[in-house]
Amino acid sequence: MALPILYSYRRCPYAMRARMAIWAANIQVEVREISLREKPVHLLQISPKGTVPVLQLPDGTVLEQSLDIMQWALAQNDPQGWLNADPEAMSQLIALNDGDFKKALDRYKYPDHYPEHTQAFYREQGELFLHRLETALVQHRYLLGEKPSMADVAIFPFIRQFAAVDAAWFATSIYPQLRAWLAGWLEGPLFAEIMQKMPVFSMTASEG
Repeated sequence: MALPILYSYRRCPYAMRARMAIWAANIQVEVREISLREKPVHLLQISPKGTVPVLQLPDGTVLEQSLDIMQWALAQNDPQGWLNADPEAMSQLIALNDGDFKKALDRYKYPDHYPEHTQAFYREQGELFLHRLETALVQHRYLLGEKPSMADVAIFPFIRQFAAVDAAWFATSIYPQLRAWLAGWLEGPLFAEIMQKMPVFSMTASEG
């Protein structure tokens, strides 16, 4: 029986959260690790935008958005109850992450590309979201309650990136609960599993 095909890139935060949901759901997929410089022909055939993650199901259906892939996986099997949180609250928090916070993150990581403001300014913009998360984590163990939800998994890879821009600053920042939450995901077995290195996949048009 053919497996779903997941095109992925190990360090991409969108691909990370998709893999985490698929692994947590115990769904077998064929993972195809891509090179950003030389993307497989088949990937571009099924998803011309050429970004990852992309999931092709055995029936030919193609899911091109990480959140759609997460929802699909957890709809099949959700042993940890990641979909049990308030769906509206999850959607709102993820939208903030993927919107204003991601914009600030990109500028904080690459301030030379955005000379309109300083790196410190962009960090302050990102901190608006960090403050919100810290406040939530003071109240409960995870972002939306005492158990993890899809929101935690969807947001975690981006907080990981933000923390890594200036690790020394983050280590002494005013977000102790957020640091503990991040460490919990970084040190967990699921993250270790989805971050295992894989050889780069390549396929010619004739093999598609």
